[in-house]
This record gives sequence, structure tokens and C-alpha cells, in this order.
Amino acid sequence: MLIINGKLITWGTANQILTDDWGLLIRDGIIQKIAPQSELIKAYPEEEQLDAEGQYVMPGNICAHTHFYGAFSRGLGIPGDAPRTFTEILDKLWWNLDKALDPDGVRYSALVFLVDAIRHGTTTLIDHHASPNTIKNSLDIIADAVNQSGLRASLCYEVTDRDGLEKAEAGIQENLRFIRRIKKNAPPDRNLRAHFGLHASLTLSDGTLERVAELCPEGIGFHIHAAEGEADQEDSLLRSGKRVLHRLDQFGILRPQTILAHGVHLDQGEIELLAERGSWLTHQPRSNMNNAVGVAPIEQMLDAGVRVGMGNDGFLNTMWQEWKTAYLLHKSAHRDPQRMGGYAVRKIAIENNAAMITSIFDGLPVGEISEGAAADLIFVDYSPFTPMSADNLPWHILFGFQESMVTATIVAGKPLMYRRELLTLDEKEIMANALAISKITWEHFRMIANER
Repeated sequence: MLIINGKLITWGTANQILTDDWGLLIRDGIIQKIAPQSELIKAYPEEEQLDAEGQYVMPGNICAHTHFYGAFSRGLGIPGDAPRTFTEILDKLWWNLDKALDPDGVRYSALVFLVDAIRHGTTTLIDHHASPNTIKNSLDIIADAVNQSGLRASLCYEVTDRDGLEKAEAGIQENLRFIRRIKKNAPPDRNLRAHFGLHASLTLSDGTLERVAELCPEGIGFHIHAAEGEADQEDSLLRSGKRVLHRLDQFGILRPQTILAHGVHLDQGEIELLAERGSWLTHQPRSNMNNAVGVAPIEQMLDAGVRVGMGNDGFLNTMWQEWKTAYLLHKSAHRDPQRMGGYAVRKIAIENNAAMITSIFDGLPVGEISEGAAADLIFVDYSPFTPMSADNLPWHILFGFQESMVTATIVAGKPLMYRRELLTLDEKEIMANALAISKITWEHFRMIANER
């Protein structure tokens, strides 16, 4: 198809804002040509046309770390006293909620977050799943929901020893089974990839780490929480006498394809090790604030050459809100207005996230408008009342853009939303079913919490 009547924000290495008569030719999910609109219409008169109606056309947002399974936590009351520490939050909320999920809960937790992603212009997500009482085929349930939505995603199952060795082994096998599915590269799964999921050092024994390192296929990275809270470092020092990243590195976990989430409590030695190994680290400032775990040394990591991306840890797929939180949090925490400038936020959320997804999707350029790149695009109804250029665009996003301005979402050349109408998912039906199923999940949650 042709995309016409749009103003293009290209991102990429040489970001441009093209406002005069530019259009896009899209075929087989790829941007085939960028040229003056009049030339494209003349050259391809039979091509279907999608009208951007004068809005900005730009690459969709990317979320490099999320948890679909946490969707039903919204409004959920935790029995007893409120958690006082991060480990109590894990124990009282997340490790009871994940156990409460049955197959329907897994499916609709994913579907409601996929609706949210389409609505808010997030076109690619890297999910980290847990459902200890519904492990086998859980990734297929999520994958089918992703394929139904049309979004792009990488999935994994969280291996942990906290529920016993039998379930740890089941998690290992679920990762391996799904990796085999993705390696077949069947057409329905063209927008899917796989990681090998691990929870965190503090819930993984040496034996389990050794086993997953042996079994994880070459070219597949791990996806693991690292030093999110101080308890992770304390546990690692007690177990091994080593800090978290040095312990994980001992077992070969720090691969170039590996994604480490958070890194709030990494020291300089771990940061240098992370840069040397070339693993990715993702920043989730809204979650870190909510869990009161501290502020990750992101600027220090960037200076050291760490590849830092941005996720949301299961918050709404409003990635520009994550930008804004990162921009403000580091200034406030350090009482320094020069901290975490707009260009640093752009590097994390745009350049590095795009490079991460490109590497996961076998070199396919993602997160930019260029010839040969994935046609993962959004239309944004933004009307700047001050000059907007490629140079000051980050500050327009930080102080002007809102996710409610997203009117269309396109992935691999397929419109998933147009004029704010979802085209691949029935939002009303999904929300009605989710409401009924979440009530059952909450009942299971309370039973599990009260039995402990």
C-alpha cells in the first residue's frame, strides 16, 4: 500500500522530519520506497492508499521488558499488612498472582495488554512470563494472542527454583519447546521470537543456572531480572561470595543476546563487566519508583558503553510516559537538572531499543523509517505550537506528545488500528471476558495468599 498525506519522522541514524509531499510504499511488511507522494501515486496508481490525514507518521514505540501476566493486578488488594520491602512485594503480590493464573487468565492477561499496546502505539514488546500452575504450553497461549493482535514480540517463561525443582524443570522445558517452535520460522510466527527466561539470581540455584546455560541454544539470549533490589545482591554474596553479575557470568548467562532488567544495584565493576560482555540492560523507571528500590545508574552505564534499553515492567504501554519518568526521576534523585537529558532518553528508548529488536529479528531494521525497514508505524495527531525539528524533537515528545494522540498503529505493513478503531482485536469482547476471568483469578489469589 501507499501511505499518503503524512509528515514523516524517520528516527534512525540521521533523524529527519519530512513535511512536504512525502509518502511511503509498503510491500511484504517492508518500507520499499520513500519518495515524493505525487511520484508514488503516479508510479503505483493501483496501490491501496492509507491516508495519514496530515498527521505525523513515525516508527512505533518499543517496550524492551514487560509482564503481560501482571495485568490482573490492577485494583487487586493484598491481604494483610501492606508490603514494607521489595521482597515482600514479590512474596505477597507477584508470587501469589502468578500462581493464580489458569489458561484463561494467561490468555486474557495478554490480550488486554495487547489492546493497550495497539491503542498507545507500542508495536514491539519483549515479554517475561510466569504462571507456575499453568506452565506447559503457556507461551503458545500468549503467542496465539500476539499473532491475533498482529503485534511484534519476543516471549519467554520465567525459570525459578522458588516453587521446587519439578516446576523449575517444567519452565526449562517450556522455554526449549517454544524456542524450537520459533526456530521452525513458520509464516504465522513471522512477528515472534524467543528468549530463555530466568527470574533472578536470588531464586536460582547454581545447579539450575548450570543446567540452563548448557541447554540454551546458541544464538538465544536469556531474559532475567538483575539487581533490581538490594536483596538480589545480598543473596548472591551469601551463595557465592560474588555480586550478581559476576555470579551470572560464571555460568555464561551474560551473552550478547541476553537482556538484564533493572540493574538498580550494580556497582562499577559489574557495569564494566556488562559492557565487556555486550549484554543488554533495560531501564523501567516507573516500576523502580513504585517498588521503591532506588534509581539505576543509567548515565554511568551509558558512559561505560553498556547497551541500555527501555521497558515498562508491566505498566501501561505508554512508552512516552516512561520517557518522561526517566527524564524527571534522575534529575530529582540527584538534585541536578543536567542529569538524564533528552538526548540520553532518546538514545535509550529509540536508538538502543531499535538496535535490540533489529538484532533479535535477524537484522531487520526496526524503529526507523528507511527503505528496507520494517513497516512498524504509528500516526500521531500532534500540532506543535512552537518550531519542531529533528534536534528538539525529544523535548516535544517529553513535554507535548501524549499517547492519546496515537490514531493508527501498523505492524509489518498491516493496520492494527486506524482512526482509533482497533482492526484485529475486539476490544469490548476482550474487556468483558477479562473482567469475568479476572474475578476468578482474584479468588484463586486470595485462596493462595491465605493458605501461606
